[in-house]
Amino acid sequence: MDKLLQSSTDPDKALITNDGATILKSIPLDNPAAKVLVNISKVQDDEVGDGTTSVTVLSAELLREAEKLIDKKIHPQTIIEGFRIARNTAIEGLDKLMLY
Repeated sequence: MDKLLQSSTDPDKALITNDGATILKSIPLDNPAAKVLVNISKVQDDEVGDGTTSVTVLSAELLREAEKLIDKKIHPQTIIEGFRIARNTAIEGLDKLMLY
């Protein structure tokens, strides 16, 4: 589905796109976490050429869950280690699927 992006500084400037990376690049951001999401989207687009919305949604959910853990006073390094363990488990599962 195409989206219409209207410039907030130039009312005559508009862009129609269905590319998530283009949309994210067009939004001015000050939040560091939001900037990370934009960078993730750019890398996904550069490497694969698709899936920018999916990778952004997944990353945003990981950040949302991490925020809940931080609110529970869990140290960020502990959260990161948990994410690494989950990543490794997911990779192992995918590798097993590829072998059969």
